[in-house]
Amino acid sequence: MLTDEMRQQGSWLFRWRSYLPFTFLAVLAASIVGLHWPFGSYIIHEVWEFSCLMISFLGLAIRCATVGFVPRGTSGRNTRDQCAESLNTTGLYSVVRHPLYVANYLVGLGVALVWLNWWVPLVYTLLFWLYYERIMVAEEHFLEQQFGDDFRRWAASTRAFVPDFSQWRRPNLPFSLKTVFRREYTTLLLIVLLHSGLEVAEHYWLEGRPTIGPDWSTLLVSGVAIYLVLRTLKKKTAMLDVAGR
Repeated sequence: MLTDEMRQQGSWLFRWRSYLPFTFLAVLAASIVGLHWPFGSYIIHEVWEFSCLMISFLGLAIRCATVGFVPRGTSGRNTRDQCAESLNTTGLYSVVRHPLYVANYLVGLGVALVWLNWWVPLVYTLLFWLYYERIMVAEEHFLEQQFGDDFRRWAASTRAFVPDFSQWRRPNLPFSLKTVFRREYTTLLLIVLLHSGLEVAEHYWLEGRPTIGPDWSTLLVSGVAIYLVLRTLKKKTAMLDVAGR
């Protein structure tokens, strides 16, 4: 059956979902051909580029608003096997079944839009759909096996990817900033590296030198510093541990 094939593909993609999206960098590399400052203005380009950065940060904000409310054993970064100790149905999970994937789409969309090639965000959206649709099929099959009728009732009333905020239900747990710090520092670093990397690449392509402006260098240094501090706190201390999270 087609659904069985999609589920098998989704299980494989789930396992490698932290790495396979980086293949899209080849599309970005190809799209640099024909790059120019919009209307010949570097200032307009910078405004546009920071607007795209904000789209990626919106994705990060959605991830933070999701993981900050969930209990331990859910919405994790596990890659080898599906894992869910409980079924999340409140907070952002009450308005959309896959809020973390909505967030991931926005993070990548911000990157895909930077160089103003109309076909790049279209290719990105198509690849994202084909990729994550299969992962979602595999995840939902696992959740249905794990939680049965509870999952089916929630899935029947909650959209898969397009949020419906009229369905909002208050989270069961209070927001945990420590949990966000412990789980999302990698996403922050990824956003900073991707956008800063595009900045360096475009200057090298257009001007023949890999330069980076003071605003971007400040963002890059700050992002790396935050990553190193939070990673050290997570790996070497219990400061970011929260009971039940």
